[in-house]
Formats: sequence, C-alpha cells, structure tokens
Amino acid sequence: MARKMILLFVLLVLVAALLNAQTKTGTSVGAFLSIEPSAHIAGMGNAGVTLYGEPEAVYYNPGSIGYFEGDAVQITHSLWLAGITYDYGVFTLGVGELGNFYATMTSLNSGEIAVRTVEQPLGTGEKYTVSDIAFGLGFGKQISDRFSMGLQVNYIQETIWHSAMNAYSLSVGTIYRISPDGLRLGASLSNFGTRGQFDGRDLRVLYDQNPAKYGDNGQLPAQLITEDYPLPVMFRVGLGMPINLNDANKFTVAVDAFHPSDNTESISFGGEYLFENTISLRAGYQNLFQQDSEVGLTAGAGLHYEMVGYSFMFDYAWADEGRLKDTHRIAIELAF
Repeated sequence: MARKMILLFVLLVLVAALLNAQTKTGTSVGAFLSIEPSAHIAGMGNAGVTLYGEPEAVYYNPGSIGYFEGDAVQITHSLWLAGITYDYGVFTLGVGELGNFYATMTSLNSGEIAVRTVEQPLGTGEKYTVSDIAFGLGFGKQISDRFSMGLQVNYIQETIWHSAMNAYSLSVGTIYRISPDGLRLGASLSNFGTRGQFDGRDLRVLYDQNPAKYGDNGQLPAQLITEDYPLPVMFRVGLGMPINLNDANKFTVAVDAFHPSDNTESISFGGEYLFENTISLRAGYQNLFQQDSEVGLTAGAGLHYEMVGYSFMFDYAWADEGRLKDTHRIAIELAF
C-alpha cells in the first residue's frame, strides 16, 4: 500500500513538472489567501503539506492539527510587497481524545493610497485603502498513530474603499505517516467555496440613458454590477522525511506539488537542520516550473526555548520575489 502511494505521488510530481498549461493568473478573488503565513515553513520553500508541530501548519494542511499536542497561540507579521502589511494568527485548543479545535485570522492592508482620476491625475486629496480579512474555525483528530485528518471553514472579506466582497470556503487535509518517525505523505485542498462579487456605494453612479437626446433626465441613479469570481483553490500533495542523525542533530526534508485553480502547476522543496531541539536553519526553493514565476530561493532560522509548562518559538524567513524584491516573515509562538 505504501509503495503504491509513493508511486502515485511521483507520477503527480512528474505531471506537474511536464505539464505546460495556460496560466490562469488574475482569474480569482481573494488572492491574499495564497500568501503562506508560516515563517518556519516559508524558510523551507513553503513545502508544508506534510509538516506539523506548530499551529500555523494548518494553513498548508488542516490535518496537521491532529498531531499537535497542547494549547498554543502563534502570530506572524510579514513585511509584504510595496509596503503592504500581512498578519496571520492561530489559536489552538486541545480537547483530549476528541481532537483539537483551532481558530485563525488573516489580515492584509495596503495602507493609504491617493485617489486619482482622469481629471485629477495628481490626486484629489482623498485617500483610500484596500483591506482583506479572513476568519477560520477548524477541527482535527489523530485517527490512529499514523493517520490524521482535519477540516476548516472560512469567512472571507475583501474591501476596496467603500465596496466589499464576501465569500465562504472549506479546507480539508490529511497526513499519513508511513512509519512512526519516518516518511510522511500529505494532501490538502484549500479554499473550496463560494464565488465573490463586489458591491457597495462606489459602484453607484449617475446614468444618462440617451446622451444624444435633450430634455430627458441625465442624472438617473444607477448601479454598476461586477462579475463574480471564484476563490483561489489550491490542491497540495507532498512527501516529508525526518532524519535523526543523532540525539542532538536532526534533519527534515520536504517536497510538495501544487495544482492551483488560478495558475500553473509547480513544485516546492526545502530542508531544515535542527540542533539540540533549539536552533533551526532552513532553506528551500518555491514554485519550480511555474510559468512566469517571480519567486525562488527561501531561507530562514528559528529558536525554540522551553520553560516549566511553557514553550516559546521565534522564527524568521526571507524569500526572493524576483523583480518585486524580497519579503520577510517573523513569527512568534507560545505553547502551554
């Protein structure tokens, strides 16, 4: 059974590498949902579908929460592109043999942007913002010593000045440990849900039904109707392998294959070196084979410190975004 699963994964990776599909970039709403939050996993090329042990792993695979022990809160702050700020947080709550519950919050904000029009290209003096927010509730359970599964429901809102879009989605995932401390196979489906359509007072206009006719009412109240678009659905499948060199040194490698609804297929991979369960060094490469990709190398580091009854983790990740320059993620976790 295990050999068949590995063979299936290899075939999926080969298809992702060889398939030259037409890119579908820009065909979905809620693009902020595709920003990977975890500084730990981002340092490993965002190959996170088989990883667990931190709350933010639920973004990549809700099934990871089944292997999580205890309660914890984890927060990520990212210096994103063009001065945009991105924040992500997770709170987990274990309920014994029933499993683990968790809640997530995602926030992206553009900051103030000058309003410009054709008549006033230098600005009208007004300012507007673009803000995105998502809330999620999830549950996961370790079904056996080798199998875990989880699901998450999400509410998503995008706001541009005085107009907004609302949508709902579902994410599910599983992790199968082929051996207790060895090879892992993971798969997840993220953001499967409703379509989003903008509405708001910015779409209300004055309309002249017949501009060539004099004497009619040229100031009729009307409303523009926007198209509705799907959310960025993402299917991930991957392999992960922890390698215990000795009691003090551990190495973990991971590789994921991606099938997004709004882009071409790609592969990400990375590794982590852990010393004395305290200091981590990470590196990876993301979205190999993706058409017109601007991303590539990633790197990061982490510090893990335990006190009586508490565990503290600090992680940092750097990612190359090509012509868009670099991005940086900082994450803090407190487990208790």
